[in-house]
Amino acid sequence: MKKINIQTEYITLGQFLKLADIIQSGGEAKWFLSENEIIINKEIDNRRGRKLRNNDHIEINGYGSYIVKNEG
Repeated sequence: MKKINIQTEYITLGQFLKLADIIQSGGEAKWFLSENEIIINKEIDNRRGRKLRNNDHIEINGYGSYIVKNEG
């Protein structure tokens, strides 16, 4: 499981995808989310604006598992 560190209370799913180096730009987020299944805390969710907070678990088939950690 890869740890993604954030300095704020939350980040959006679109921001997470960039931070995790899954996509290169924010413009790719909408396309990526429409083409891939994202599981957040054991529930499917593809909303680009979904807020991810400390200890949220994200699984993306073909990309891996991640956990959000607030280091701020």
